[in-house]
Amino acid sequence: MRQTTRREFLKDAAFVSAAISTSSLVDSSLYAEAVPADGIASAGPTTLRPVDLRLLNKEPATMPAGISWGVPWPQGAVSRNSGFHLSSQERNLPLQSWPLAYWSDGSIKWTGFATVLPGSFQGPVTLSPAPAPAPASAPALAGALNVTNNGKSVLVDTGALKCAIPLSGSNLINSISIAGKEVASSGQLVCILQSGPANHPEDSPQRERFLSNVKQVTVEQSGPVRAVVKIEGMHRGASSQREWLPFTVRLYFYSGQTSIRVVHTIIFDGDQEKDFVRGLGLEIDVPMRDPALNRTVRFTGSDGGLWSEPLQPGGGNAAQESGQPFSPPPVFGQNAVWNDFKLIQPSPDGFTISKRTGPESTWIFSASGTRASGLVYAGDLSGGLAISIRNFWQSFPTALEVQNAASPSAKLIAWLWSPDAPEMDMRFYDTHGHGLPAAYEDAQPGLSTAHGVARTSELTLFASSAFLGKADTVAMATVGTQLPLLAATPEYLHSTGVFGVWSLPDRSTPFKKSIEDGLDSVLAYYQRQVDDRSWYGFWQYGDFIHSYSAARHVWHYDWGGHAWDNTELGAPLWLWYSYLRSGRADLFRLAEAHARNTSETDTYHLGPMCGLGSRHNVVKWGDGAKEARVSQAAHWRPFYYLTTDERTGDIIREAAEHSGISVGNFDPMREAEPKLAGEPPVRIRIGPDWFALAGNWMTEWERTGDKSWRDKIMNGVDSILAMPYGLETGKPEANSKALAATVGFDNATGKLTAILNPQTNALVPANYNLATIQGGGEVMFELVPLLGRKDFEDAWLELCRLGIAPSEVWDKDRTTHNEGAEAQYVPPGQSGPRLAAYVYAKTGNIAYARKAVAMLLSQGGGIANPSMVSGSNSLRPVQEDPRISTNEASQTALQCIEVLELCKDQLPIEAAVRTTRDFRSRSVAVPR
Repeated sequence: MRQTTRREFLKDAAFVSAAISTSSLVDSSLYAEAVPADGIASAGPTTLRPVDLRLLNKEPATMPAGISWGVPWPQGAVSRNSGFHLSSQERNLPLQSWPLAYWSDGSIKWTGFATVLPGSFQGPVTLSPAPAPAPASAPALAGALNVTNNGKSVLVDTGALKCAIPLSGSNLINSISIAGKEVASSGQLVCILQSGPANHPEDSPQRERFLSNVKQVTVEQSGPVRAVVKIEGMHRGASSQREWLPFTVRLYFYSGQTSIRVVHTIIFDGDQEKDFVRGLGLEIDVPMRDPALNRTVRFTGSDGGLWSEPLQPGGGNAAQESGQPFSPPPVFGQNAVWNDFKLIQPSPDGFTISKRTGPESTWIFSASGTRASGLVYAGDLSGGLAISIRNFWQSFPTALEVQNAASPSAKLIAWLWSPDAPEMDMRFYDTHGHGLPAAYEDAQPGLSTAHGVARTSELTLFASSAFLGKADTVAMATVGTQLPLLAATPEYLHSTGVFGVWSLPDRSTPFKKSIEDGLDSVLAYYQRQVDDRSWYGFWQYGDFIHSYSAARHVWHYDWGGHAWDNTELGAPLWLWYSYLRSGRADLFRLAEAHARNTSETDTYHLGPMCGLGSRHNVVKWGDGAKEARVSQAAHWRPFYYLTTDERTGDIIREAAEHSGISVGNFDPMREAEPKLAGEPPVRIRIGPDWFALAGNWMTEWERTGDKSWRDKIMNGVDSILAMPYGLETGKPEANSKALAATVGFDNATGKLTAILNPQTNALVPANYNLATIQGGGEVMFELVPLLGRKDFEDAWLELCRLGIAPSEVWDKDRTTHNEGAEAQYVPPGQSGPRLAAYVYAKTGNIAYARKAVAMLLSQGGGIANPSMVSGSNSLRPVQEDPRISTNEASQTALQCIEVLELCKDQLPIEAAVRTTRDFRSRSVAVPR
């Protein structure tokens, strides 16, 4: 058996020239008193200097807005009872704070914050984490936020708006009022369910209307600046009384604000062969008090455009929509009164607006445009209500509708899936799969199922108790489309040691500049591909396609496993590390959309696969491989911590609580390595499966401080250290080699057991190509120093150093502790550069730094050189670079970001010369 004592690699001078810690070092310039190099503060008080924050988009807020964001702290720097103060240009701002995560020593790792930014606010903002008393000029809130429960409803009073949220029934919102005047009522979710598909134009399948049925209401936060109310329930059929389509809706309120942010999640729990959603949305009633000629309906278009018309236009009069009562001559009353209005966005490139006088009359076309920003308003001189859908055109088919505007109560409907569009079809793209050899597809009977996938949408309600000007309406659309966010600088984030190993951009040498330019070129290419290729849609927006067809000049949207990427090879991590190191708002939005999509649509949120995710496919849930690596918390942690998004917190908790159970239902090696008699009932691979599970438990441990999650990880660590080949221990097959480090797994304890060959009782080292390139490397870069176990650090170093070494080398290394000194056993391919770089950072052996750089420059996807395709070769002019695939783009970027940090003192000076491939797979040397 393998010895579990610490390995003293530093004894051999031929192997080691220096010892360099991979733990992200704490920048002592942040402290009034220095923190030790291990990042743990001394027992005495430590005072952090103020943290500078900025608006992410660097543009002034168009109107007052409540916002939430997260800030990390170095280990040991902030205690649980620390206070905070927020100011801007000598003006104090209201502030609410709460812990998001803890370091292993119990100090605060991440803090969530909420404030209200005034209109035209530009920043910057200073956050002072100090226990000093609040300044005498403490900010006075525009209204005192108050949340109460009277046994029937949760009542939220922001000081400017009151909202009644019933504890049961069909309404999510009973009423919204301002200064005692009701401005909205009866807010409900609506779903139109169609029984079966409409395969032919003459088909007319039966439809039924479903409304929300509230099951539980939870107040998650109650002020003083921010209140969060979580509403859970089902959609109930009006005639059948069937309940289906679980929902979670969170309502966000901020002190002094008259807007309500809505985060809406549905989980598909139907039969995809029978249950076809024909419409999905939120509807709410708006009282209309003035005559029709003084009532207004508005839709926002693109680029600040606005469609605004009175219900009774009468040829047009400047007095209408001026905010002043309009008293026309009597003949005006003979003009038509328009009752119903709708804007339909059936594609990402076009919308139409139409209206009618009533259900007995025809719809008439009014206007059209390209990409509507997604806000609808109905009101009169006494006020009204606007609803904004974020990512409106990107999430097509969407729609906005006003019904019965001429009646005493108009109905606003924000359609997340437009009933004017074809039905939502959740079926697989074919009646059978097409196999790995032909289509890179692993479709399996019964597993191409949508049962359990989810979709989250974001909306904002804007209430008004007075006439709303046109400019104000557009300002609301801007806020609803692009929520303001405060962010710390990349330099500060890096200094705190969060998110493991990553580098800040550095163009100080030709080599570094060439690498950074390459990284930027690939990101720019993907940003444009999203629009060039219309990677949009209700279930698709945010994700990328996996690989490209040079012959067809399109991405493989229709070819098996080459289609939607579904987090393969760490795409979410690529985007988040790209934002973290740059602070660029455009990269944040790219990563945000990607995380919001892949965390919901690639992941199962109920049923036997809860906590697992689907491998890449034409249909997001189409592939039969359901694995923890796809849905791991490591992918979503940056989004959660930077924004405090509670829905993402739900998903992270699901991963921790359910993924370990679900892998027992769906053995990840059931096809590649069928289970033999006598093997443990549950099997996983150490990499990527245990790495993903450990990352899930690590995240829940830091989020809650609950050490049972840590203990589960420790049990796995102890099991691994008892195995002869540590993190690479595997069962040999007939060829005496192991396909992967497959082990037995007990989810209740986290313990692992080696699986012996039944004939020889042997074990061998198993190097698996996916082990560390599915987020495993990034998890281990955080987990190893967090646990603080030298024996586990040595085991990780062994994997990096001896990855492809045969068993006899591993056996010899138990005595010499220095095998592989020439870096000859570093795993090849996409895992190699980061692992070699880590060995260098831990040991100082320059051979590993050289190996890391050489391997890095042999990777594809490190730079994009797109060209234009147009004319008969493409439907419209687009960019293409046939050499780029999302797998290579993701992994090469991550490797670059990590190698630049770990080998920063051993990088070449000259510009990088990459050995890369063209789309015909020829190897060519290309100077970059």
